[in-house]
Amino acid sequence: MIKRTRAEITKCILHKVANKYNSGQNNFSENLMRFDEESYQLMLPFLLKPFTNLTQSYRFSHHADVRLNEMNNYASTVFKDESTFIEQSKHIVNHLFEQSNSAQIKKGDVIVAFIEGIEYQDVLTEAIGVFKIENKIDFFQTYLEEGSFDVAVQQGISTKKIDKGCLILNTTDTQGTVVLSIDNNNYDAQYWIKNFLSVSYADDRNQHTQSYLELCKEFSEEIIKPEFGKQEQGQFLANTVDYFKENESVDYANFKEEIFEEEKHKEMFDDYKKHFESLNDVLIRNNFEVSDVVLKREKQKIKTSIKLDTHIEIKLDIDAPDAASEYLERGYDEDKKMKYYKVYFNEEK
Repeated sequence: MIKRTRAEITKCILHKVANKYNSGQNNFSENLMRFDEESYQLMLPFLLKPFTNLTQSYRFSHHADVRLNEMNNYASTVFKDESTFIEQSKHIVNHLFEQSNSAQIKKGDVIVAFIEGIEYQDVLTEAIGVFKIENKIDFFQTYLEEGSFDVAVQQGISTKKIDKGCLILNTTDTQGTVVLSIDNNNYDAQYWIKNFLSVSYADDRNQHTQSYLELCKEFSEEIIKPEFGKQEQGQFLANTVDYFKENESVDYANFKEEIFEEEKHKEMFDDYKKHFESLNDVLIRNNFEVSDVVLKREKQKIKTSIKLDTHIEIKLDIDAPDAASEYLERGYDEDKKMKYYKVYFNEEK
């Protein structure tokens, strides 16, 4: 989604956010961080690398007027006047603190950074990054005492990943300011995306492809699997992926005609689509262009294996939609009083 080859952190500050539910208090820095060369070379990729592979972006939202969105206001103020960076960074942490209305929300370190030279859709821009570190790791620190070396356990921030982060880009399109976000601790997804940032997915092919594939995965898990079994579920998912691969755009009516043979199954899909949209507060488009990047990523997440209680697992190839129906046969053995699968093949590989 972004390129960071020319990116540079020009301002960075660290605060500590508490949990309001537990009557904690925030702790603020008054001065910017001063990096030495080694720490800077670690910090820059630590903050930006997670955003280089993102395919989806967000836009600020508000029930009345997007200009009243708190994070939108804080970021806009800094973009207009960089001298307000420290003051606005404190507002950001206080706003984050106000969303901690549950004991499960973790306190942590909050890094706020002003980053220049980020490339987004072939345009160089600047961004404000907000990064929350919730989990510390234990490590051994060696030290010399009375002529001998020893170790002590200390806690610190891992350089491998951040727990939560966002980039607010100083660029807009017809839908508003572009926001990128990651969350590696999904136990409190509402807290970061909806409550703190108050953003929604951009209305583009990435979002449409993502939502439609999630609809199909949930439909297969909640409707097809209980009613028709894992074999039918795997075949439905393989047919879905095949449809997306073979078509540059998805037409809802055509999709149903291609995937379902019986009218009752089409009606079941229609009913579940309404349920999915209501449950997830999302609109599934009837026509949209397929995002190949999202399709490739989501295909890797789809599991089509059949696990049996006899410690045998049958793995179905997601790229071979007809294999399950042609070469896999399900039945019941009266003598053993057990179900079985019969697999046809020419040779072992």
